[in-house]
Amino acid sequence: MPWKWYDSKVVKIEAQGPNTKRFWLEAPTEEVLDFQAGQFVTMDLPIHDKRLKRWRSYSIANPPDKSNLLEFSIVKLDGGAASDYLFDEVGIGTPIRFKGPSGTFTLPEPIEKDLVLICTGTGVAPFRSMIWDIYNQNKTHRNIHLIFGTRFLDGLLYRDEFEELMQKMPGFRYSVALSREKDVAPTKGSLDLHLGYVHPIYLEAYQTARPDVDFYLCGWSNMIDDAVANLIIKLGYDKSQIHYELYG
Repeated sequence: MPWKWYDSKVVKIEAQGPNTKRFWLEAPTEEVLDFQAGQFVTMDLPIHDKRLKRWRSYSIANPPDKSNLLEFSIVKLDGGAASDYLFDEVGIGTPIRFKGPSGTFTLPEPIEKDLVLICTGTGVAPFRSMIWDIYNQNKTHRNIHLIFGTRFLDGLLYRDEFEELMQKMPGFRYSVALSREKDVAPTKGSLDLHLGYVHPIYLEAYQTARPDVDFYLCGWSNMIDDAVANLIIKLGYDKSQIHYELYG
């Protein structure tokens, strides 16, 4: 079945970090724009004459709520035609055409294993959708461990939300890796903060291979390649326990 195209408009924009913004699109359609947490849409942006060079895919960052309002967390890339357009030209009311939602990077129903969600940067978007969907729908789940990597402390996307969820969502754990920080003052709350990359966190926490855990990875290809190799070769997990979504 072909994807359906929707004509939406930007209804809200909010700065999120040093080079990241949140964009909200609303599709004015009478039918419910239904999607599964973890899916993405493909936007047709006016950045090239050729159709395929105009298309960019972004994960939906909000959980399904039947509102036809979609949120996206987008980073500005040096020389990126799409992000230059979104950051420099798009404003409230700008029309954006997209197709979808689509994608198979979704959680099983029911959730019968522990979930380890490993991401970097805006790769956290589908995981935010998944976690809030579990919480909002009161879905039965086991332990959920979100491991989020970014360069600096001010790049922690949705930090307040995840710290809130640690307090009210049983079994939810939130760990952070900062790859460029040299020293960080103690932070309030119970933030599990590490200096360096995401890999040492899961290598230590899941060093004994278990059949009752699934790993979900989202981010740039280098991180995912390293994580897959570590999980399979170093720790002995089966490839069927590893699921990923590439950002490049």
